[in-house]
Amino acid sequence: MRLCPIAAAHRATRLCLLLPLLAALSALTGCANRSLGDPAVAIDGEPAPQPLPCPTGLPEGTRCLGGQDKLGAHVLIAMPVRWSGVLVLHAHGGPELGAPRADRTAQDLQRWQIMVKLGHAWAGSSFRQGGVAVHAAAEDTERLRRLFVRHVAQPRRTILHGQSWGASVAAVGAELFATASAGQSPYDAVLLTSGVVGGGSQSYDFRLDLRVVYQHLCGNHPRPDEPAYPLSIGLPAGSILTRTQLATRVDDCLGLKLPAARRSPAQQQKLDTLLRVVPVPERSLQGHLAWGTFHFQDIVQQRTGGASPFGNAGVRYSGSADDEALNRAVLRYQADPVAAARFAADTDPGGRIPVPVLTVHAVDDPVAFVELESVFRQTMQRAGTAGHLVQTFTWHHEHSYLSDATYATLVAELLAWLDGNPVPTPDSIASACARQTATHGDGCRFLPTFQPEPLASRVPPRRAP
Repeated sequence: MRLCPIAAAHRATRLCLLLPLLAALSALTGCANRSLGDPAVAIDGEPAPQPLPCPTGLPEGTRCLGGQDKLGAHVLIAMPVRWSGVLVLHAHGGPELGAPRADRTAQDLQRWQIMVKLGHAWAGSSFRQGGVAVHAAAEDTERLRRLFVRHVAQPRRTILHGQSWGASVAAVGAELFATASAGQSPYDAVLLTSGVVGGGSQSYDFRLDLRVVYQHLCGNHPRPDEPAYPLSIGLPAGSILTRTQLATRVDDCLGLKLPAARRSPAQQQKLDTLLRVVPVPERSLQGHLAWGTFHFQDIVQQRTGGASPFGNAGVRYSGSADDEALNRAVLRYQADPVAAARFAADTDPGGRIPVPVLTVHAVDDPVAFVELESVFRQTMQRAGTAGHLVQTFTWHHEHSYLSDATYATLVAELLAWLDGNPVPTPDSIASACARQTATHGDGCRFLPTFQPEPLASRVPPRRAP
């Protein structure tokens, strides 16, 4: 079994000291390439997907199939009337917490109906479990591909599409299921959109920063009359705090739901300070704080054995009226090295993707910082696969969906690349998008010359545990 090159991909980060731990954990996390007979993705005994009503909005005549696989994942497939022979295999964002839901796949298909309008088949899985479990989600996605091939049709091309957190699922899965012997892949190409592609070891640190600075300013998460706990664990096991209750606390302190003119001076001052010190957009602050609460709880309680992989020891915060006082006051935590290694082994892409990879990211993405793309390029470079990677950037302000013309262009350029055309460039993709507007409407905002800054320019780097 070969070790995923996680430590090599992050020599400048906390994982550079964790090679022995990662080696010990590799057998548990499945870093080796998977064979066709791997039981985690075997479909022996799986029933064929059954006809289902299609979600609203799909092209007339679209045929939908689905059901629940033997591991509990809900799957949904859409076949257009005139099929191009292309399968777009979708790994959704989130991740969601709680039990898998069939309506999740229906919502994903509605959002990405552009793929069916282009004549491509679309297939998505809810994943068999909620929470931040990348390898399991990659297995569920590959199992769905095999169900499609056995029971529906044999595609001439398969594009693995990862959106948001699903981009990490796709990046890991594209490496995981390439055969070790020949570097072959069940996927012809990979499309990563608005991707959380820095891996668990780098993508979420700022949410701990948000928790500690928020607590310093507001003191209500937890409140003084509640038991204290390390903020790096998100919430203690058994907590009954709800998202609605958390939103109420945030609004009490920051007036986040109020127009600026109706906030008290104290609320506005705290909000301004928080946004200067932890550079998240105001519109996504509540979401990031919730993710740093409930998703951190899932990670610690369900993925890393009760210890936190997150820390802020040695981080220097700046942007407040008195940074010295701020840095003395904020709570400090040291990441647990075993938890950090375990989390990285499940979530960090290794970059050994043997097929074309095309990415798009809005420069003003409020959820997944565009600087994560610089981390992903470094990952591919260290794996020796950067020649397979083309990154594009757009002047959009959204995360979940950019525009029909954007995605139509990217899929067309990927397919042309696979058919032997020259490797696309940011310039050629921007030009191609302009030709898509007549069919798919306005929405082309490509920025061919943009290059993201290093992640450290936005998120203070961590000290190795």
